[in-house]
Amino acid sequence: MERARPHESARDRRASSRGRGAPGARALAAGVAVTAAVLLAGCDSVSGIPGDEPVAAAEPVVTEPVPSSATTAPAPPPTSTLPPPPADAPEVGAVPGVPEAATAVRRWAADLETDTIAELQDKCWTLPPGTVADMYAQPQTILAALARPGTATADTVTWKSAAATVTVERAAIATGYACPRVYGPGETIGYDDADARHTVRRYLSRLVGEPLDPADTEDAHPLLCAASPATWDPTGSGRKVPAPLAANPGKLTGVTAFDGDELTSQWLSAGYITVDVPVTTAAGTTTTRTFTLAEGEEGYCLGDVTR
Repeated sequence: MERARPHESARDRRASSRGRGAPGARALAAGVAVTAAVLLAGCDSVSGIPGDEPVAAAEPVVTEPVPSSATTAPAPPPTSTLPPPPADAPEVGAVPGVPEAATAVRRWAADLETDTIAELQDKCWTLPPGTVADMYAQPQTILAALARPGTATADTVTWKSAAATVTVERAAIATGYACPRVYGPGETIGYDDADARHTVRRYLSRLVGEPLDPADTEDAHPLLCAASPATWDPTGSGRKVPAPLAANPGKLTGVTAFDGDELTSQWLSAGYITVDVPVTTAAGTTTTRTFTLAEGEEGYCLGDVTR
């Protein structure tokens, strides 16, 4: 039984060996579409962080409106005190109305040029390690897209080229160092089951006192679904209620460890997914808990968990 960070997977050991400009980089990864009946599992790890391998899709899922249960974005922190990007950092196109976007992404772009995948996984801890390995496999393609002018919505900033679409949440930009997501032509832009499992992993890592990063706190990076408005309806009954975990965040009090190698997930309904994970209490009892998450504009939020 690992505490919060089990052994790294074979995939991430392969990914971690990428040097700067390594040939043969794989095509940019897509968000995986799966049906509600497909059970998904995997692990992607770096520095002992468990995670998720790519899972082949079964049948396309019909896109339906996503519930608005997702966690509210934190208020932007004070102006970043991070040092400016290196003078020779790659250029990032300006974004009208979001002047800080180029600087925040440029700090990351400088690391993309010089760091290994393992180092990027450590810095971009809000993303599943396997997602980092897949999406950051072609640095020059990414940098070419970032050199173009960007566009902004209420939630994200995007740079596009013929070969790649690079997006980043505005909440990440506010931190001063923004790790983007990268998609190839024709790939679905959004979140997938690996993101749901990583959300549970981050939550449990905090709970057992071993957050993936000291900055990963609920105040700075909310993972729980908002209590209001009441939009929780994972069964599609039409009766929307407040997310149960928001009203009782101490449901898992007493958990001291979890098995990150055994995270599995399954689509529940449109916009909802469940994640199962074995957890252990101080008494040494191990049981499987099931988290239910809702998908929103900025990822997944935790709405409920079985006792």
